[in-house]
Amino acid sequence: MSETLIDLAWQASEAAPEDGQLRLAYFARVAEAELFILLEREAEGETIDPKVFELEDGPLVLAFDSEDRLTEFTGLPAPYAALPGRALVEMLAGQGMGLGLNLGVAPSSRLFPPEVLDWLAGMLAERPEELTARLTGLAPPRGLPEALLTALDQRLARMEGLARMAYLVATEAESGARGHMLAFVEAAPGAEAALARAVQAALAFSGLEAGGLDVAFLTADDPRAAELARVGLRFDLPQPTPPAPRPEGPPRLR
Repeated sequence: MSETLIDLAWQASEAAPEDGQLRLAYFARVAEAELFILLEREAEGETIDPKVFELEDGPLVLAFDSEDRLTEFTGLPAPYAALPGRALVEMLAGQGMGLGLNLGVAPSSRLFPPEVLDWLAGMLAERPEELTARLTGLAPPRGLPEALLTALDQRLARMEGLARMAYLVATEAESGARGHMLAFVEAAPGAEAALARAVQAALAFSGLEAGGLDVAFLTADDPRAAELARVGLRFDLPQPTPPAPRPEGPPRLR
C-alpha cells in the first residue's frame, strides 16, 4: 500500500525529533486529511455513532486515512464515516476520548490521548483578527517564515470559489504598529468564516502567533485593492469550472 501524506509527515518528524516545526506539520496533515472513522452502526443521515473501545487508559475511537486501511484493520466490511480531521478532533475534544490513527496498518500508527486532542482542538479554534485599525502604509511582506507562505498557498488552493484572490502585505497602522495582513478580494457571501479558519490553520501550524497576521475582506472596486495588487504577494484561489453551454435546439442524432 502506498504511503500517504500523513505517513510522510510522521516519518519526517520522527527523523528529526527536536524539530518542532516538523511536528506541527504532522499535526497539520492530520487536521487537513479526510479520515475514515469506524462506526458502531451505519450512519443515519448526518448522525454518526463512532465505535468506542474501552481500554485501560480510557475510551478510544479509531480512524484511518484511507478506506483500504480501515478494511485491513477490520478484516471485513464495517460501517464507517468520512470526516475532515479537523471535524473529528473538534468532535472528540473535551470528551475524555482518545483517538487511534491507522493502528496496526501503517507506519503512522499512533495513539492520540485526550490531552493531545484537546491541545489540537485549541490550536484549530484560534482565529486571526479581522483588521479594524486605520492603515497608513502598505508594503511587500517581509520576514515571514517560509513555512507560513507554503501553508497559505496550500490551504488557499483548496478553497475553490470562496474568493477571487488574496494579497499578503506588510502594514503600518495609524498608531505606528507594524504587522502583516492577508486581504481577500471578492469573498463569496458567507465564506468569511471558512477563509479565516484556513488562515488560522496556516498560522497555527507554521509556528506564528495568531496575532501575527490580520485578515481583511475587500470588494474588487475598493480603492485599496489597487495598492494591494501593487505591493502584495498574490494568492489566486481556484474558481469553479463554468458549466458547458447547452446546445441550441435538440441534439443531432447520427
